[in-house]
Amino acid sequence: MLMSYPLRELQTAIWAPFLPWLQATASFLAGSGNAASALPTSQLVAGCELLARLCKRYPKPEFGLTDAVVEGQQVAVTETVVLDQPFCRLLHFERATPHRHPVALVVAPLSGHHATLLRDTVAAMLQDFDVYITDWRDARTVSLAEGAFHLDDYVAYLREFLRFVGPDVHVVSVCQSTVPVLAAISLMAAHGETTPRSMTLIGGPIDARRGPTTVNEFAVSKPLDWFAHELIETVPGNYPGAGRQVYPGFLQHAAFVAMNPERHLDSHVRYYCDVAAGNSEAADAHRRFYDEYNAVLDMAAEYYLETVRVVFQEFCLARGTWQVRGEHVRPGAIKATALITVEGERDDICGRGQTHAAHDLCTGLDALLKHRVTARGCGHYGIFSGHAWRTAIYQQLRDLIYQHESHVSNESAADLHTGVLEDVAA
Repeated sequence: MLMSYPLRELQTAIWAPFLPWLQATASFLAGSGNAASALPTSQLVAGCELLARLCKRYPKPEFGLTDAVVEGQQVAVTETVVLDQPFCRLLHFERATPHRHPVALVVAPLSGHHATLLRDTVAAMLQDFDVYITDWRDARTVSLAEGAFHLDDYVAYLREFLRFVGPDVHVVSVCQSTVPVLAAISLMAAHGETTPRSMTLIGGPIDARRGPTTVNEFAVSKPLDWFAHELIETVPGNYPGAGRQVYPGFLQHAAFVAMNPERHLDSHVRYYCDVAAGNSEAADAHRRFYDEYNAVLDMAAEYYLETVRVVFQEFCLARGTWQVRGEHVRPGAIKATALITVEGERDDICGRGQTHAAHDLCTGLDALLKHRVTARGCGHYGIFSGHAWRTAIYQQLRDLIYQHESHVSNESAADLHTGVLEDVAA
């Protein structure tokens, strides 16, 4: 049986009085000076910390990006809100540097986690780009007075953001966001608008029929009515979005964990052992990861159900049947935006071929404007964060984007193009 919102709130209320005690006990014992040497004490500290972390609520994290190294110099970074819509803010990471760099719009997925999940993505790009990012709001914080939020609205938001940032922008989208990004740019092209210089699609379900994963198989195993009946909840009265129908973040989080339960269990066991042994570096790494991973948001019910239907059940984009506000989405209309797709060899969320499928849809693009990157040994999160992203994938992606920042001859472009088909080792 799936947990309901009232049951989730009851569970939180029950644990609320105990969490400060558990945390205070762990802090007191850890600071007593003998926690590491006294085995029972160290085990009690570890047990209190682990229990508190398993039962507490995780707030939305901060990006915390206050500086970056630009052309060998460390410069200050200021995070500002440049557009504020009911369901999304557009953030700008402004760098205190006189150097002009290409503009990049990072489109975060709206699939359960906050945009801060892409902190590593943004941190790497700040070295070489003037970075903006979509910061999607938790639907339980949005008043009913703001109305509904549909998948079509998501696409409309992106078109507005692209116009605001300007025509010279390079778009980098991750996971779920790749589908509405391709739709937004397709519609702009069909209307004769200037489209971005490049669009990068990282680990997204452009055609979820290819290389189906557990996620894809689950989506087609149930009728849409089942998702509406079993997974949609009403936001309780103690939140600004009271009364709004949502797909709760805690259900999405449970689904994420259920995909790899043994891995998460092992991680928590190792955390307990690291705390008990005084291995602070490993324990801190665990905390950083799960502070982000456990922080989830609610999605508007209409948006979630439309995404399930359009992307994962009817494959509307790949089949050419998707209409956004009455207009057909035709990727073939894109003529001047370079296409870069990135996949992970071991991605268990977006299977092999699902993102690269965009190349078959963008029939209006010259071959010199199309690039594919497949990261060997990488899972889903590894293609936009972590060691492989920082040391291999990002550098190749940066070089590809820079290739389309300024005019190059066809001969030079051909040389660069043939050099990017090699896989990136994790």
